[in-house]
Amino acid sequence: MADNRYRPATQVVHQGTDRDPYTGASAIPIYQASTYHHPEGSAGEYDYARSGNPSRRQVEEAIALLEGGCAGFAYASGMAAIGAGLSLLKSGDHLLAPRDLYGGSWRYLTSILPEQGISCSFVDMTNIEAVRRAVIPATRALFLETPSNPLFNITDLRATVEISREYGLLTMLDNTFMTPLLQRPLDLGIDLAIHSGTKFLGGHSDLLAGLVTTAQPELARRLKRHQNALGAVLAPFDSFLLARGIKTLRVRLVAAQANARLLAERLVSHKAVKRVIFPGLDDFAGRDVHFNQSSGPGAVLSFELHAADQVAKLLRQVRLPIIAPSLGGVETILTHCWSMSHAAIPSAVKDELGISRSLLRLSVGIEDPEDLWEDIERGLAG
Repeated sequence: MADNRYRPATQVVHQGTDRDPYTGASAIPIYQASTYHHPEGSAGEYDYARSGNPSRRQVEEAIALLEGGCAGFAYASGMAAIGAGLSLLKSGDHLLAPRDLYGGSWRYLTSILPEQGISCSFVDMTNIEAVRRAVIPATRALFLETPSNPLFNITDLRATVEISREYGLLTMLDNTFMTPLLQRPLDLGIDLAIHSGTKFLGGHSDLLAGLVTTAQPELARRLKRHQNALGAVLAPFDSFLLARGIKTLRVRLVAAQANARLLAERLVSHKAVKRVIFPGLDDFAGRDVHFNQSSGPGAVLSFELHAADQVAKLLRQVRLPIIAPSLGGVETILTHCWSMSHAAIPSAVKDELGISRSLLRLSVGIEDPEDLWEDIERGLAG
């Protein structure tokens, strides 16, 4: 593994291994093999591709290095990574999760976990005392998202870790929005850091990937056991793409954050916009807590229009943003939360949470910000 004394901008480029140990190639090749030769019947470092692959090992070492973990694990999607973290629970356990979170996570927690005998309660994670009150004897873990998706509610990670230690709870955080460059949950005491590598880490909207890392060897052993047994691993070609995407993570984030800040500030003053939710704004509700545990606002914002019927007009008019349920690409991605990213959540629940039909999420890319603003402004005028 690469030397962890290097600064993040260097780590994302050189990662765990920055050249092929067999040939000296400047990129780890795509080892497109399902099995490996066992000389005289004895396995070497690799025996079967589900158990290990040099291309996959590259990104697993990279995420461990970037997050400060002892081991990393790469999966076929972000949801597979979340499922891997939740596999540490067993029947009869109880999980606490935030009231608002990614729709795919909500679907897993409300439909898959109950079938496994695991119950889940949703709580306002911004209220630490509410979290404490929600702990019951069967509670075994906290599933966290901060900033939450799409309302950007901020959980105080240090305070949450204190509660987890008091009650002996496992903590797992979906760190997709912030990436390891802006938020380092393991350093704050979180047990598992989880990423949809599909998003900022890959950065080009051309792969599906999930990543989990931990700083605790025993948790790493259990995660490895589950990964090998289930087999929802990241394929060699997608591992190659993900390793390549990570190399430009820092420069992409710098540009995208600057663009997001500019667009957020202009959207605030637009007459068609009811409100803008972005950690980089001075009046952002959770600003102090967020910047006490993160080094930047990120490149995603949400904004709400005054009327739901304005949404269809905006989606018809804009040309530059991709209209899709994703985020973190080099291109700007516009998401209608109600019908796309959070479609799995029942309407009544979305209404209760404040995810309105006029709420949109904007993952800001690295295009020229003036072109982006002119395009969005035309859409809002329409």
